Amino acid sequence: MSSITLHDSKGADTGTIELAEDVFGIEPNVPVMHQVVVAQLAAKRSGTQSTKTRAEVAGGGAKPWKQKGTGRARAGSIRAPQWRGGGVALGPKPRKYDQKTPKKMKRLALRSALSDRAADDKVRVVASWDFDTPRTKDALAALAALGVTGRALVVVEPTDHAAQRSFRNLPKVHVITPGELNTYDVLVSDYVVFTESTLPGAEPTTEAAS
Repeated sequence: MSSITLHDSKGADTGTIELAEDVFGIEPNVPVMHQVVVAQLAAKRSGTQSTKTRAEVAGGGAKPWKQKGTGRARAGSIRAPQWRGGGVALGPKPRKYDQKTPKKMKRLALRSALSDRAADDKVRVVASWDFDTPRTKDALAALAALGVTGRALVVVEPTDHAAQRSFRNLPKVHVITPGELNTYDVLVSDYVVFTESTLPGAEPTTEAAS
């Protein structure tokens, strides 16, 4: 197991904490991460797009002109796709884009994404946020003290409302709870910030800073 620095809410070092090797120390499986991310994005699609076929558009009940003798092409209905206002041929209809992804694959993809961020030293762990009241200025200062730049994923406890409200107004910060942790959010973030209680596979053993 590897250890990283444990910080307080102001960014100061308070010791070290062990990272679970099976969560943060595996070889990232890129194909699995790709497949899981594609499935996640597909599940977000509403699938409500719809066009009318020639059977659904209004009008066209009568033949527009007689079959022969006019010199024009034969036509049976003004609802045909080639007519203005006619039905759409092979147009989109409501459908589901969901893809079935095995749970083992989802877990492997998440562990691969976390391992990739840990290998790049893009994982930060805070003992606890200790925000008395929600304040965006304090959240911004805490991230700066941790050396977090760019897009950040902050994982907080569901009951830590002060931290959630402090971070949620920052445009480059996405706040989630441990149960919402997923591959896509990890991969689109430059840094992932956990508290000691939300760190996956964490062991509550810390050492005093030397």
